[in-house]
Amino acid sequence: MKVGILTIDLYFSQSSSLKQKRFFLQQIKDKLRSKFNISIAEVDFQDKWQRSILGISCINNNERLINSIFDKIIDFLEEGKSGYEILNQQIEII
Repeated sequence: MKVGILTIDLYFSQSSSLKQKRFFLQQIKDKLRSKFNISIAEVDFQDKWQRSILGISCINNNERLINSIFDKIIDFLEEGKSGYEILNQQIEII
């Protein structure tokens, strides 16, 4: 069994408050959960109103499938960018 962890560092240029950032994040998390079979949570910068780090996990026996899912998630986020930019991303498979 393989566990994949994708961390994505986001910058919300259009956010002017924590409430607005949380609204944007909730939309992103809901879309990703419904489209992909993943677990997702904000893992850092909870108290910053323009930054967030999302932790996404996926479990599967096939490492290639995990990488493929993560690539699709990154592409999905890049295509749907509205009010945020991806500063950094990192994939770790254990």
